[in-house]
Amino acid sequence: MKLEFKARTKAVAFADDLMLAVRGDSVRAVENYSNGELSKITAWAKRNKIRFNDEKSKIILVSRRKRKEPKAIKIYVNNKTMQQFPTIKYLGIIIDNKLKFKEHITYVEE
Repeated sequence: MKLEFKARTKAVAFADDLMLAVRGDSVRAVENYSNGELSKITAWAKRNKIRFNDEKSKIILVSRRKRKEPKAIKIYVNNKTMQQFPTIKYLGIIIDNKLKFKEHITYVEE
């Protein structure tokens, strides 16, 4: 079965890694969209006897906007709040919350 996502959502899977990118007009909108899309994924996983490791699952809020809104975001997997990070490593690339790649460049130079 193929999962259908909203136009604002992009799922990228490679081997056992999955990245879900969700776009929205505000932090709260992204939070709501993300939780809705993740509920589809977790329901699919449950039907297929797959369990996501919530200890290894991470979230990052990427934004270049300088809005005065909270930057904390609550996303849930397996009914647990995922931990938010300023950077994540995905397929060997360090991604930061401003998409500057400064940390990745430093990491590669070492």
